[in-house]
Amino acid sequence: MPKPTFTREEIRSFAQLSPFELKDTFISLAKEAQEDQPGQKDKSQVQMLNAGRGNPNWVATGPREAFYALGYFSLAESRRVWTADDLGGMPEVKGSGERFDAFVRQHPDLPGIELLEKSVAYAVERFGFDRDSFLHELTDSSVGDNYPVPDRMLPHAERIVRGYLDDEMFDGKPPAGTTSLFATEGGTAAMCYIFDSLMKNGLLRKGDRIALMVPVFTPYIEIPELDTYDFDVVTVEASLFTETGVRQWRYPAEEVAKLEDPSVKLVCLVNPSNPPSLALSRRVTDQIKEIVASKNPNLLIVTDDVYGTFVPGFRSIAADLPRNTLLVYSYSKHYGATGWRLGVIGLNDDNVIDAMLAGLPEEEKERLNKRYGTLTLEPGKMRFIDRMVADSRQVALNHTAGLSLPQQVMMVLFSLFDMLEEGRAYKERIRGIVNQRLELLLEGAWMKISEDPQRAAYYIELDLLAEAERVHGKPFADFLEKNYEPVDPLFRLAQQTGVVLLNGGGFDGPEWSVRVSLANLDDLDYLKIGHHLRAIFDAYAEEWRASGA
Repeated sequence: MPKPTFTREEIRSFAQLSPFELKDTFISLAKEAQEDQPGQKDKSQVQMLNAGRGNPNWVATGPREAFYALGYFSLAESRRVWTADDLGGMPEVKGSGERFDAFVRQHPDLPGIELLEKSVAYAVERFGFDRDSFLHELTDSSVGDNYPVPDRMLPHAERIVRGYLDDEMFDGKPPAGTTSLFATEGGTAAMCYIFDSLMKNGLLRKGDRIALMVPVFTPYIEIPELDTYDFDVVTVEASLFTETGVRQWRYPAEEVAKLEDPSVKLVCLVNPSNPPSLALSRRVTDQIKEIVASKNPNLLIVTDDVYGTFVPGFRSIAADLPRNTLLVYSYSKHYGATGWRLGVIGLNDDNVIDAMLAGLPEEEKERLNKRYGTLTLEPGKMRFIDRMVADSRQVALNHTAGLSLPQQVMMVLFSLFDMLEEGRAYKERIRGIVNQRLELLLEGAWMKISEDPQRAAYYIELDLLAEAERVHGKPFADFLEKNYEPVDPLFRLAQQTGVVLLNGGGFDGPEWSVRVSLANLDDLDYLKIGHHLRAIFDAYAEEWRASGA
């Protein structure tokens, strides 16, 4: 099997890029592999398999059908108020429940109408909504004829999404008190808003010490390095092994103990992790609880729990440490909805952030009172979660802040779908899909991973150096380290087989690890990727034997 045409120095320089930028180089090489097969008439035999991105290849159709059915009812409500060619009016509240029932009876064959009716009935029963008010929020919002009011999140939408988080993020046992929510343009916007407002409010300052639990989604690595923040970053590394060459991707107690240092003001984690795709263990959660209770009571925790729905019985650290934790959740992965941009920030009403704001020096309070003084007569009492909303629109545009209303409706219907029998069945299907793909990948690669009941299996991170030691011993692993760059296998995969993976080192994981998304290709593609990965691995072994090292 030919080696890459790039020199070692060129490969080393490419490795400085973010994994998601380096991916573009691999895609170019993979395309060339499709085009440059000597003597091969059918170029398609070399298939590019891009397992570098986490966008799932499934779509939750049921709640989308319900959304479109709602659209037809909403337009009927608009035309009822005012009809003049293509001109309608704003839907009315009074009698909307009765009119919805009549619409359902008149359109029994409309796709999605049955699920929409079940969703509305369930919401009214579980949350005790007034039917007219709830249906008016749905219809007026799906038409999109108003600004979001309240700007942070619509009232019925917030209660439903809070119920969804109670079920899925807190395993049906939410913490005491109320979790207030801020609907955002996906999890990425949530990350930006959190960092920005913590800085704007003086709770974090340039150069402060923060911690990252790694490996982790690359923006959490790259944002702290920006000159806006220039944070002093401490890494809490998942470095346990179950046996020689089989990495457990768990955090040793001595690593977690780094959070005891009161100079560490914030810790960021993705839970379940990205790329290892494991939920935080009870042991680690309890250790962090003890650290907050005894050593670092004002430690801020940002937990990104987008993959939580893929682990049965998942429970966010926000359930155990609600006073210290900002919860980030996105609907993108579970529902195949990355293009919808649906995310939420959750913060318990009893939280250390608001307490820290109240304890700021008077000079700092005066600065913040001036910043938010145009929004309220008592800016000092403005909660952090509401400050994030204002900051998201440079304060001056707070009156037009908030996630678009049709997006909030889609979020509501996704949430209600999850609470119904249809949604529970859907959840089991997508869990089965990623686990099946993981099994096929490992079968093709002849590789072994640790057994873990808290595995989400949305991604997998494979430590190739550990695998080298497991299969051929430490001399082979030493040979690889001495003679090749850690990303060399990814260049070979792309150039020789058309397979695109990401480098685990870019996620602050082991340099010789690779990240495989198990969400975005067909099942049997993962068997092929496994075979290609093993062939590359075996080629290195042949070079090692030939070298006599």
